[in-house]
Amino acid sequence: MAYFEWADDLVIDRGVIDADHQKLVATVNELHSATSQGRGLEVVADLLDTLLRDTHEHIRREESLMERLRYPYLKEHRAAHQEFIDLLGQLKQRQSAGAITVAAQLSSVLRDWLSIHIRRHDKKLFYYLNQNPSHPAARRLLTANPRTP
Repeated sequence: MAYFEWADDLVIDRGVIDADHQKLVATVNELHSATSQGRGLEVVADLLDTLLRDTHEHIRREESLMERLRYPYLKEHRAAHQEFIDLLGQLKQRQSAGAITVAAQLSSVLRDWLSIHIRRHDKKLFYYLNQNPSHPAARRLLTANPRTP
């Protein structure tokens, strides 16, 4: 069983947003596996770099979609994203300074943050898309990716 299991209640768009989220979940699981095998210190630097890159790309895509949708909670969502980026940056600084507990801390922080963020913040986007199917961006997503709550 994976440390962080993808579940139906994490589904947002059955498309690029979910693919990004699943990639981030896979990174969390990879880090946790390495940490469980005593290889956390060995892999944390590369995984943290990958995570930072993938997170920035995901946030750019997600916020771009929200802008096109004129999503009313974009400002709040951006603030949550910035808090996460700041947290990752702090962990990267600690890791670069030689802190040996970063790998274990990172896997639990990531799992908890992603789970809560997707289920609370991103789920609002899921409901917004379904409540505004006439918007061209929502219509494209809904047509290409039929949803179930």
